[in-house]
Amino acid sequence: MKIAVIGASGKAGSLIVDEAIARGHEVTAFVRNASKVKNNKAFVFESDLFDLKPEDLEGYDSVVDAFGFFGDDQSVHVTSLNHIANLIATTPTRLLVVGGAGSLYADEELTTQLMDTEGFPVAYLPMASNMGEALKQLRMRSDVKWTYISPAADFRADGERTGSYTLAGEMLTLNSKGESTISYADYAIAMVDEIEHAQHIQERISVVSK
Repeated sequence: MKIAVIGASGKAGSLIVDEAIARGHEVTAFVRNASKVKNNKAFVFESDLFDLKPEDLEGYDSVVDAFGFFGDDQSVHVTSLNHIANLIATTPTRLLVVGGAGSLYADEELTTQLMDTEGFPVAYLPMASNMGEALKQLRMRSDVKWTYISPAADFRADGERTGSYTLAGEMLTLNSKGESTISYADYAIAMVDEIEHAQHIQERISVVSK
């Protein structure tokens, strides 16, 4: 398959690139700085995300939005996802989003999101709320074949690659140890599995370690 990974030099994006290439897929890393792409088997497209045009993403089976932003204006999570979605709207290309955990629900009635619960870190609220708004707007689109994949609450950049995970849905899910955790490496496995099998189009899913 032909896969584009936007934000491919980040920790999550780079592992998704590695996982997809290891499985024999043709991967293009979309980055602002080509020197930051470490996998020499990846094609590289150097550009700012907001400068991308529809023709830049033509011909891909899937586009992965692994763009991450940690500055002051967290609304860029909304505008960036909208921009990417607009680029591939009405095309056969799928959009898979490296999402956040803050918008997962803490109750079976799906009324209370994790970011609205007591004890949620205040420092992460701007990011969580904007990523939640981006998902909300994505849900209203029928012109894009999207899948939004939320990690567990404890998303571990340097966590172990165990090779397994548990797939869940809209609720925050705990593993056998009563924890909500997933490594970036195992998340990358889940992402490429979904790219290959296309089982959750127009859905938000979540993943947690076993």
